[in-house]
Amino acid sequence: MSLLQIECLESRIDKPREHYGQFAISPLNSSQALTIGNALRRTLLSDLEGTAIVAARIAGVNHEFSTIPGVREDVLEILLNLKSVIFRTQMKEPQVGRIRVQGPGVVTAGLLELPPGVELVDPRQYIATICNNSIFELEFRLETNIGYKIINRGIDHMASDFLQIDSRFMPVKKVNFSIQEVQFDILKDKETLFLEIWTNGSITPQDAISKAADLLSRFFNSLKNLDFKYQIEEFNSEEQVVAQVSIEELQLSVRAYNCLKRAQVHSVADLLNYSYEELLEIKNFGQKSAEEVVDALSKRYGIRLPYEKISKNTE
Repeated sequence: MSLLQIECLESRIDKPREHYGQFAISPLNSSQALTIGNALRRTLLSDLEGTAIVAARIAGVNHEFSTIPGVREDVLEILLNLKSVIFRTQMKEPQVGRIRVQGPGVVTAGLLELPPGVELVDPRQYIATICNNSIFELEFRLETNIGYKIINRGIDHMASDFLQIDSRFMPVKKVNFSIQEVQFDILKDKETLFLEIWTNGSITPQDAISKAADLLSRFFNSLKNLDFKYQIEEFNSEEQVVAQVSIEELQLSVRAYNCLKRAQVHSVADLLNYSYEELLEIKNFGQKSAEEVVDALSKRYGIRLPYEKISKNTE
């Protein structure tokens, strides 16, 4: 397979929280574009890490349905506004930030006191409006995770006065892909995968596709050197396999079958303990039944019973 090439067809920033990129990946064999497109799309949307506010503690507030004197928004609206604040960071451990503002005035994300190494994508994001000279004070907890975290509404179990927030960690907002067939050479056609990525600004579309490809690469690399040891029953010869066959498979007459069952003969392995003469010694087992068994073993499995039992003691 020839090396893949990726080309950035378009890259733009519509708003601080709306980044867009379009890429073309080629050349791909038939059906490979669909496989790679699906894998990249799912990884971009669900497996990339992001940072979000997961809980907040507001001074003088006991539950999310409260109101704050002198603040236009109620607590629930403020929590929803905090939920939409986008951060850019490499942090792995939970961190705490805070804000303390005296009104009147508008509270935006740019007024947040952030832990070291944490940056705001859009400092103009709206949080609340203070209508008088009262003090608006809150503390919030940041976490890095993947996907969307839904919690039970109420008081955070980690701190009695922290209110939990449903958190969206996904930095990629939307992914589209399309496939186009192109003439690669005279003998065969190839496919080109076109990928469109929208992010929230905490990561560029170029970095997003690079991280997604790295995640997929590490995932499949972990499957390269598998060394499973299966417990397989080994047989020394084909006769041992045949010996496990039930006598029902011989399709004997009812008389012969019943006589063998009464004699505790249940499989071909049991029959191999008998010679032709010993079959005749089975109760009610006549010459016709013995010949029937010998014929069935010979035709179905190529096994011939000895006429007489060979003695194990030889001189």
